[in-house]
Amino acid sequence: MGLLSIQDIDYRYGSQIIYQEASLKVEDNWKVGLIGPNGSGKTTLFRLITGQDKPEAGEIGLPTKTHIGYFDQKVGEMHGCGVVEQAVRCSGRVAELRGLLEKLEHDMGDPDQFDDLDKLMARYSGLQNEFQTLGGYDLEPRAREILGGLGFSEARMNQQVEVLSGGWKMRVSLAGILLQSPEILLLDEPTNHLDLESIIWLENFIRDYRGMVIMTCHDHEFMNRVVDRIVEIDEGRLRLFPGDYDFYLAQREMEDSQRMAAFERQEKQIGREMKFINAFRSKARQASMVQSRIRALGKMDKLEPPRSRKQRLHFRIPPTKRSGNDIFVGEGVEKIYGDNIVLMGVDWHVRRQERWAVMGVNGAGKTTLLKIVKGDIEADGGRAKLGASLQFGYFAQHSTEMLHPEETVINTMLGEFPGESIGSIRKCLACFGFDSGDLDKATSWLSGGEKSRLVLARMLYKPPNLLVLDEPTNHLDVESRQALIDALKSYDGTILFVSHDRHFLDAVATHVIELQQGEAEVFHGGYHAYVERSGHQAPGAPIR
Repeated sequence: MGLLSIQDIDYRYGSQIIYQEASLKVEDNWKVGLIGPNGSGKTTLFRLITGQDKPEAGEIGLPTKTHIGYFDQKVGEMHGCGVVEQAVRCSGRVAELRGLLEKLEHDMGDPDQFDDLDKLMARYSGLQNEFQTLGGYDLEPRAREILGGLGFSEARMNQQVEVLSGGWKMRVSLAGILLQSPEILLLDEPTNHLDLESIIWLENFIRDYRGMVIMTCHDHEFMNRVVDRIVEIDEGRLRLFPGDYDFYLAQREMEDSQRMAAFERQEKQIGREMKFINAFRSKARQASMVQSRIRALGKMDKLEPPRSRKQRLHFRIPPTKRSGNDIFVGEGVEKIYGDNIVLMGVDWHVRRQERWAVMGVNGAGKTTLLKIVKGDIEADGGRAKLGASLQFGYFAQHSTEMLHPEETVINTMLGEFPGESIGSIRKCLACFGFDSGDLDKATSWLSGGEKSRLVLARMLYKPPNLLVLDEPTNHLDVESRQALIDALKSYDGTILFVSHDRHFLDAVATHVIELQQGEAEVFHGGYHAYVERSGHQAPGAPIR
């Protein structure tokens, strides 16, 4: 296909400089991870590549007739058809060709257009060749295959698209983009709203994809397994690093260390020179030497310290009130809804300070089991006993929706803890990445990641001794995810959690319980031991 060439582009958003003389060349079949802090211009770069925006200077070069597929998490209107048909409708040019061919077939059978039959047949032949080249005649089977990989059961595929939740509609949209098979695939956070099984399927799909892929992603492990290059947006420039995300981090750390060492050496040299100048400035006999050193300092090429990065987040969790040693004892736990046996004979013993990852495919009973532990629902059979002196903290994917949209960040915390000092609340919020300029923002103005951090701050200000976390890393960027991992490692309570983030699973879990077809299997030793013993990274997803 050739390459994507970005040459000396400038772009501003209002008074903010997003890109300044930025250049980059990307070859065919490269798998590129695009990284940079919020507001650095990742989405802007995608819009520039697709032509939705134009650079103020410079140019973006693409081979002629290059097909670009862009997944940007904007679902759009979805109604009036089934899931498979909607995925086909999202497939871009091939869906457009299908519609044109259907119209031409109608026109060729219309007696009123008989005089134009030769022209219609010629056009039909040309479009049919393009349709066949793009795999149009296999469109529905491929749509079903991709939808299945993204977690759709046959029953869900046969539903009308309007009954789906926003997260499932997002998967339909992603399926449509993948169905296009474009030469350039641009993916903005493709793992959002996917479970672990679907993430592993997508990982293999992208790794085997014959074409260029550029993506943003907050999933550390996904990036390591998929990308072979990293492009960093660095103060308006584009920097290319070979290798995966871990290699990039090591390179950046080494560069920053070298730059800091050189900066400190120069600062010491300047300090020595200034000490001499100040000591002998008033002495006439040393005047020429003093002036010489002043001139030398003026000509010195001053080094900059390593680029200023936002201070690393540090989530702090205070000590908790001690619970009993037994947190939950389940023996032969059963739960049945109508004809659906969700849990059947589950044995599970959770002890104080253990960290349990609860794993299973969608519908395996993960949420049901956690609700039994919390006491929200009762088991239909067996024994389910909660331990003594338990205080629950629950973070669910919908927790951010419970924030009052017109309430400010600071008042959200003060409303929960009215007797606490503002200074203590501000200090807690600062640990979760909220500076003084964020405190008076209405929660409706916060990003998804900021809302998650606010909910975590509110839950952990006076932490419970049992945390139940359902996908806690959704919407958190890489830095926030690592900060949460570091905090949970020092947390002195017990954790039960569901997560699709393998880096988070490996860092936090000390035990795994896997639910399959109502039954449970326990793995001691954490996620790594689970992978070794089970032979798969997730239920139904074998190691490749």
